[in-house]
Amino acid sequence: MVVTHLVSDLLPEIDKRIKETSTSKLVSEKSSVNVTISKLKRNTNALSKNYDVKKYLDPTKFTFAPEITELVPKDTPPYLDNGERYVERIARALAFFKQCALIGPSGTGKTHIVYLVAELAGLPLWEINCGLQTSVFDLFGRYVGLGKENWIDGLITSWCKYGGILYLDEANMMKQDIATRLNPILDQRGHMVLTEKDNEIIQRHKDAFLIISMNPVSSEFAGTKPINAAMRRRMSVWLNFDYMSVGTNIDEKEIDLVVRKTGIDRKGAEKIIRVGADLRKQYKSGELPYGPSIGDLLNWATLVSDGTALYDAAEETIISLTSDDIEIQGMVRKLIHKIADAA
Repeated sequence: MVVTHLVSDLLPEIDKRIKETSTSKLVSEKSSVNVTISKLKRNTNALSKNYDVKKYLDPTKFTFAPEITELVPKDTPPYLDNGERYVERIARALAFFKQCALIGPSGTGKTHIVYLVAELAGLPLWEINCGLQTSVFDLFGRYVGLGKENWIDGLITSWCKYGGILYLDEANMMKQDIATRLNPILDQRGHMVLTEKDNEIIQRHKDAFLIISMNPVSSEFAGTKPINAAMRRRMSVWLNFDYMSVGTNIDEKEIDLVVRKTGIDRKGAEKIIRVGADLRKQYKSGELPYGPSIGDLLNWATLVSDGTALYDAAEETIISLTSDDIEIQGMVRKLIHKIADAA
């Protein structure tokens, strides 16, 4: 596992400043005034008009220390779907159950939508990629130096204390010991036990939410395994993601997006989407190691809009992106020519 947001080095200072700045009292001979400065005034997000998130996660109802609020994502682009209303459904799941699971192949926008929900709700985001390895101490905490005077909270501990969204990407590649330690936080007990710190109990913050995401368990996704039954029971809502265009099923909205974002002509955009849709089909069937996301197709289209020929731009983007294997690149190259020439 690897911590995507490298905030662990800042956590001691964050903890110190939170304790020091949460509330102060000004006293004089004639009066006293309590001053609280931990609550921040948040600006209305320009994206909020497109999503009905406030009904479930009202950013004006959340209060976080300034240092933690710096973890709220910014400038996340809108999420394009087929009317599934994923943003609102994730917000609803978090409001009712505090946790949910997202499942779907790579490139379908699972991480993107987590960032968007966090920004719309004004929630700090703590992100961990479970597909890579890191120390348990980085996640839960450790003593620094000799003795037990200096303790540093890990990322999961900090999330449990201070709230926000803990996002576990590729959760079905998580180490079993990590999953087991999360279970008490996610059920009615609502706490975690720091075995490294004399079994200290940390209560879950009232605004601490969890989202896990994963690829389908199959031979194409090396290292994946079914999520353990105990954690599965604690995920109250499961949302399935897929590509907008796959095989011969082409979504006009994806073509519109490519035209709007890159400025290329509609015929060129349609060719790119049709190629992407076929590559995604091959990926889902296990014939290719990677299926292009809409972002990947936009990169291809951007080079085309700059004057690069369609096939030359494909060499620099989609073909090289799919695999380092020369044979697979040749297969992708043939598919691109076949589909683009016919479109």
